[in-house]
Amino acid sequence: MLSLLYQFPSWMQRMYRGVTWRRHGTRVVYLTFDDGVIPEVTPAILDILREEQVKATFFVVGDNVRKYPDIYRRVIAEGHRVGNHTMHHTKGTKVSLTEYMADVAACEQTLAEYIGEHDGLLGGVGKKLFRPPYGKMSFAQKRAVLEAGYEIILWDVLTHDYNPRFSSEKMLRIVQTYTRDGSIINFHDSIKSGERTIAALPMVIRALKEQGYQMEVL
Repeated sequence: MLSLLYQFPSWMQRMYRGVTWRRHGTRVVYLTFDDGVIPEVTPAILDILREEQVKATFFVVGDNVRKYPDIYRRVIAEGHRVGNHTMHHTKGTKVSLTEYMADVAACEQTLAEYIGEHDGLLGGVGKKLFRPPYGKMSFAQKRAVLEAGYEIILWDVLTHDYNPRFSSEKMLRIVQTYTRDGSIINFHDSIKSGERTIAALPMVIRALKEQGYQMEVL
């Protein structure tokens, strides 16, 4: 049962229909970062990704993009992909459907405003990407987000980088143990997780490379 903390089994993932937990692909995995962009953490993560020559996907909070547009533009310029994480990191279980969708729309508008030219993809191909804060949303919210043209992305491997009880070495062990072909690996570029994430990320990337994985944008 301990493994449920790090990776939900396929049968449980299938119960929550309409969202993506894992992508198809051989020896390919996807690093994702939630809650940015912020100056205290995101640039250091971008430096690591550039040094290791890998790409990732950032699920950004619209209000952070508004505050730090240059960091957001750097994410795009360096070939990473961006997804919508709501305007104010809104927990779906705390607000109405109308409020939630307004927050999603506000984030999308902000992403368009600060990228300059917006094709709805922001560094990738396919549908717009959305990840609900905390991984939580109502069924009505899920349906509305899908109808708005988004692919909802959750994760296959949860690093727990936001938990101060989890060291960077423990995060590395989680990734090494539970990553498989097509895994979507969840990190955060937030104040709460920053120190541990920055310490763990180079080790994680090198370990994944040693296991023969490539890291791509979603």
